[in-house]
Amino acid sequence: MSIVTLLPFIVLIGAMFLMTRSAKKKQQAAAQMRNEMQVGTGVRTIGGMYATVKEIHEETVLLEVAPGVHAIYAKNAIGAVLADEEYNRILDGADPIHGGEPVVPDDASSLTAASADEAGDKGDKIDLGKTEAAAAEPAVDEPAADQAKDTKAAEDTKDAVKADADTVKDEKKSGDDEAK
Repeated sequence: MSIVTLLPFIVLIGAMFLMTRSAKKKQQAAAQMRNEMQVGTGVRTIGGMYATVKEIHEETVLLEVAPGVHAIYAKNAIGAVLADEEYNRILDGADPIHGGEPVVPDDASSLTAASADEAGDKGDKIDLGKTEAAAAEPAVDEPAADQAKDTKAAEDTKDAVKADADTVKDEKKSGDDEAK
């Protein structure tokens, strides 16, 4: 066998070695991070829950997930050990990075507050475009002959649509038969 024939296999083995090597480095870094964890530090679990470390055991960690609420987790369930500033920022909800920027509200109530003030006595009611004058006018009954005409026109339209749909089906079916 020549070297040209073996070259693809050599490249494949090299790529596999590099991929496993980087994965091992990530695993070692995560294990080191978990081993350096101390009581009182903030952590994020792999499920995304933030908690404070209360006790560290051989394979488990006791976390305080809320004041007075403790849970035992496997050390492998710790996704990240957070710096104190970052942990406090997340728990307090404060964002010092974007302190000067305007805050977008979670709901639309503040966006519609100005229009509600302008509406006056309507308060929390939503304007659906109806005016009081239109609501005060009584509806005029149409004669029975006009209703019959409208009903007949609607049925004619339905029949025309159905006929068009049948035509399209027939054309498609004949096209499929020709393809066979």
